[in-house]
Amino acid sequence: MTTQAVRRPDQPALPRTTEAAVLHGAKELRIEQKPLKALGPNDVLVEMRSGGICGSDMHYFADGRNGTNVLRQPTVLGHEGAGVVIAAGETAAIAAGTAVVIEPALPCGTCPTCVSGRYNVCPSGTCFGSPPTDGLFARHVVVPAAALHELPPSVPAEIGAAIEPLAVAVWAVERAQVQPGHRVLITGAGPIGLLVAQVAAVRGAAEIIMTDVNDDRLAVAAQLGATRTINTAATTLELTGMDRLIECSGNTRALIDGIQTLAPAARATVVGQARPTVDGIPLGFLQRYEIDLVTAFRYAQAFPTAIELASSGKVDLRSIITSTYPLADAATALTAPVTDPTNLKVLISY
Repeated sequence: MTTQAVRRPDQPALPRTTEAAVLHGAKELRIEQKPLKALGPNDVLVEMRSGGICGSDMHYFADGRNGTNVLRQPTVLGHEGAGVVIAAGETAAIAAGTAVVIEPALPCGTCPTCVSGRYNVCPSGTCFGSPPTDGLFARHVVVPAAALHELPPSVPAEIGAAIEPLAVAVWAVERAQVQPGHRVLITGAGPIGLLVAQVAAVRGAAEIIMTDVNDDRLAVAAQLGATRTINTAATTLELTGMDRLIECSGNTRALIDGIQTLAPAARATVVGQARPTVDGIPLGFLQRYEIDLVTAFRYAQAFPTAIELASSGKVDLRSIITSTYPLADAATALTAPVTDPTNLKVLISY
């Protein structure tokens, strides 16, 4: 059964198609009209206001793949998005005009993993913008009501897409088990690393050391709460006694070197996308000092905390947003962090 939301006679008809950024192959992105599916009872039609460029989007655009997932059919990119509800199915309990951010992972909801609350690692789950599932780089999207989180007025939908990477940071800090007084090393001063630093500060970390090879990004880190920054391209990492390592760069060397800085009974958390296999992990060192090595994948129940942190001003989303592009220039947006290394979070506006 499908339904359309009730509308006044003077309101325009709901759109049946929408403009979207469709990836056909590596470096082959086309702005096309795509049909919109009819609303099911629990579906919501969202008019998009912002979409965020993630590293995974950049990999799909550049290479036609991200890790082991390969583009095999034309797919709309994008999994960071926010907008305004313009219509809802008959059982979707959300009103038109509500500003929302979209949680892009779509778990099955019934397997033992989902029932346990760890829906982020559902074996059969999908995610918007992860081929072949169409994503959020479109003027309108139809999504399940369960994927929506209401945005307060203090977090306008025009920047609301940045809530998704903040949720990644919230989950990373949760997995790292950062406690008040901890000394925390964060490797990688990209958008995720910078948000992790802010969340770790909220959790009461006494010292936050950020490493990167980009001085511009390290300068931003210093403004956002890092107590010390180190350019590892110019300076050897000589630290000891760190309580937590949160690796956000995806760089194997950063992970290996970072582990070596940890105190006994510390914890290392891998957040940046890891390679399928990694040689050189100091397993003997980890075992000798009972250092926990854990990973973080997306998030579970992290959006409400992310929204609260942004709404309260404890985390500054605008500080990581460096440029915006219209949907028509999505291909340019997807290369902006590479062509201009000072870019951090790049948004698409609608």
